[in-house]
Amino acid sequence: MIHFVLLQNRQGKTRLAKWYTPYPTDEKRQIEVDIHRMVTTRDQKFTNFIEWSNYKIVYRRYAGLFFSLCIDTNDNELAYLESIHLFVELLDSFFGNVCELDLVFNFHKVLTLVDEFYLAGEIQETAKPVILMRIDEFERLEAKSKN
Repeated sequence: MIHFVLLQNRQGKTRLAKWYTPYPTDEKRQIEVDIHRMVTTRDQKFTNFIEWSNYKIVYRRYAGLFFSLCIDTNDNELAYLESIHLFVELLDSFFGNVCELDLVFNFHKVLTLVDEFYLAGEIQETAKPVILMRIDEFERLEAKSKN
């Protein structure tokens, strides 16, 4: 199970946080700081898996962003590492070469993408065309409701 998803830049700014396990707000901020510190200071020749508390952190760096997932210790790390890559491919397909500003100014669309991909802390759908089709349908409905 995924407990949370974090997208952070190199400076430690959290650009997206999706929590599937409830934490108090101050604890969330401390977790974000701790995760950022761990993933940015880790040597690149080490694996992308960190044991943290009673969980595992699976992370991957793309350009200036760190994509981090907190999963149970008995979950398959490689499957979640691959899901991070698929998520980045979805973002690239949706935004056309995604950048950090896309995440900042279109956070509601990114959260919709996350919700189509992950459901209640589990991977819901792995077919990229299906997810993009659902997002397009959602945008069409949203545009129709504005008219």
